[in-house]
Amino acid sequence: MVTAFLVGLITLNVLAVILDSVEGIYRAYKPWFDTFEVFSVAVFTIEYVLRLWACTSLPAYRHPVSGRFRFALTPLALVDLFAILPSLLTWGGIDLRALRVVRLARIARIAKLGHYSKALQLMASVVRRKRHELAISLILMFVMLILASSLMYVVENEHQPEAFSSIPATMWWAVATLTTVGYGDVTPVTGIGKLLGAFIAIFGIGLFALPAGIIAAGFIEEKEDDSNTYPSHCPHCGKAIDKDRTHP
Repeated sequence: MVTAFLVGLITLNVLAVILDSVEGIYRAYKPWFDTFEVFSVAVFTIEYVLRLWACTSLPAYRHPVSGRFRFALTPLALVDLFAILPSLLTWGGIDLRALRVVRLARIARIAKLGHYSKALQLMASVVRRKRHELAISLILMFVMLILASSLMYVVENEHQPEAFSSIPATMWWAVATLTTVGYGDVTPVTGIGKLLGAFIAIFGIGLFALPAGIIAAGFIEEKEDDSNTYPSHCPHCGKAIDKDRTHP
């Protein structure tokens, strides 16, 4: 019941941030937005304080001072803190020029869903399991981005000095091509440039699909590990357990 309430409150907070970015809606319903924000911050603050107070029940954070301090630095605790900080800063008299940015920062409350969503927790577990492979794929992407930008700059700079003025400027074209988005605002005009662009686009299809394959493999491994945690036979009657029925 409490979990459902908090998930609903987080969802409504994200919706409120989206709607109050529409100036007409925000002006018309400002008192409602402000009241809902005060209520939400109060609930999230109480939740954060209770988590900080109760964390000493866990063996890793048993010490009443250092344990709570270490718990406060954990990723989920930092997410909880950041969920309330933007509003506290606003109420504390922050510079009005930064008010819109601070208001928008409340969208980070969507990260609190990780506390209550098993699917998000599974995703986090998969990313942790495959972090080394994902890091290697990201490094490969970065290397390919540098190579593609450098080669296209050398080929096209003489013919299009404004569009390919430097390697950093050419990176925009490289990102759009490697991801196969192809905005078309910057394109090669030379024969060599077009040929090079074609090879880069084809290579980008496989390169940027690599992290998806790694994550998919991680999900399969998590599922297999989860299945292996169940006994193959009932400890009471000795009959074989149908795992397909225990994992619908």
